[in-house]
Amino acid sequence: MSVAEFALEATAIRKRYGTRVALEDVSLRVRTGEVVGLLGPNGAGKTTTLSVAATILKPDAGKVRIAGLDADANRAEVRRKLGFVPQSIALYPALSASSNIELFARIHGMSRREARRRGAEALELARLSDRACDPVWTFSGGMQRRLNLACGLVHRPEVLLLDEATIGVDPQSREEILMRVRAAARAGAAVIYSTHYMDEVERLCDLVFLIDRGRVIAQGTVAELIALGGGRPRMELTFNGDAPAGWHLGLAGVSELSVNAAGKRAYEIDGLARVNEVLERARGAGCAIAEFAVHSPNLADAFIALTGRALRE
Repeated sequence: MSVAEFALEATAIRKRYGTRVALEDVSLRVRTGEVVGLLGPNGAGKTTTLSVAATILKPDAGKVRIAGLDADANRAEVRRKLGFVPQSIALYPALSASSNIELFARIHGMSRREARRRGAEALELARLSDRACDPVWTFSGGMQRRLNLACGLVHRPEVLLLDEATIGVDPQSREEILMRVRAAARAGAAVIYSTHYMDEVERLCDLVFLIDRGRVIAQGTVAELIALGGGRPRMELTFNGDAPAGWHLGLAGVSELSVNAAGKRAYEIDGLARVNEVLERARGAGCAIAEFAVHSPNLADAFIALTGRALRE
């Protein structure tokens, strides 16, 4: 495929801070209208990846191209095609919401009239029109996050980079931000979305890159990553009284995982089709089932399986 088919292409990016490797041969590509999720443990290299893509950091090796342009050789032009929403709120607290957004529009080359018009539209979409003249320091955290995103979108960027865009916000603001991100993609933006919230990735992302220790260790759709994690469905059964020992033996694709003091037992099964077989066998063996639950593998399971359980900073 030609480079022009991708709104953003990063190839073999390397970045070190002294002796510490932040990124090692990281490559990713994003098409117009696509939302790509960036997942990884703390310190995995997600923010560094976004900072390099945004031309804030210069890589030690590798290339970034935005809309077919070499980002290093065409930095000013490339930056006008980018919208970058960092993890830390990037607003001027003493200025009003409208002044903030118009300032960012002007930075991206708009005339004063166009900046005012686009700013008003962006504030309306962020549901902040009624607070347009209020200083940002009076805003709640969720309102500041929505304004932060509006500032990143006001110039209608071809590539939108978001780093933990919903961290610490209320549920209503979170939904509003996710809706605006998806709307930006539908309008043609290529989006890289970094987050720790697995449900956001499952809802938003067409493709996911899993980064660990500065390397891309897996990539694919959410379903493909779950499959790579190797997890299998689990059943949890709570019995009234004791269940006969070995009642499940002989059932193909079923193995016992654990038993707790409350009579709850967990079993791994090789597919959801086994659920009825397990229940029928339990009843046939005289087991009185108080309740049962089925857990299908999800992205969180795959994340733990592929990166390990140890917390790393």
